[in-house]
Amino acid sequence: MDLKNRRALVTGASSGIGAATVQALREAGAQVAAAARRTDRLDGDLNLTLDVTDEASIRTAVDAAAADFGGLDLVVNAAGIMPLGPVAGADTTIWRRCLDTNLLGMMLVTHAALPHLTGDARDIVNISSIGGRETYPGAAVYHATKFGLYGFSDALRKELAPSGVRVSVVEPGYTDTELFTSIGDPERQAALAGVMATQRNLAGADVAAAILHIVSRPPHVLVNNVQIRPSIQA
Repeated sequence: MDLKNRRALVTGASSGIGAATVQALREAGAQVAAAARRTDRLDGDLNLTLDVTDEASIRTAVDAAAADFGGLDLVVNAAGIMPLGPVAGADTTIWRRCLDTNLLGMMLVTHAALPHLTGDARDIVNISSIGGRETYPGAAVYHATKFGLYGFSDALRKELAPSGVRVSVVEPGYTDTELFTSIGDPERQAALAGVMATQRNLAGADVAAAILHIVSRPPHVLVNNVQIRPSIQA
């Protein structure tokens, strides 16, 4: 895939799906601004400090990427956390952090990037989860963010369609990333680790390959939504 004319911004780029996407896009020839809080782990053409829970940080990073590249035409929102636990007795400050990271952060990055999107092919790719379609006990707030991400993305897709900006959602299943370290509940973290240890899970590169497929389609073709999971996952 030849993406040599693409100018990309990837959030959550210090690990997991975000880091794999940066690598895949660069290997395909795109210019990539890698953005995250942990800048020492970034490997883009341009590395930017970005805290998706801080709107000022978002605008500074997005503007810097657009200025350096002369605009943007691809944004991948890959930042996310997955705190789990029951609603009853929960620490609601964790709820706010989850909402700010997974949902509002994605919305604010998208909002900041829209004025900079130029070129023939323009894409916004939002990383969700199978948890944006299916629910499990003990994950209510996480599910709320991922269902919300899909709703925002699909409405935005319809809003931007006349202008030619494509909006896609990628929904991975079990993927070997650092996301699971954010679970917080030791019992649930151990249970999920036990499940994942019994099967071959996706790698970040598998999800990045799906993203490359989406953004390399001709401008008139929109891959609207992709679910990708280990073949063993029901």
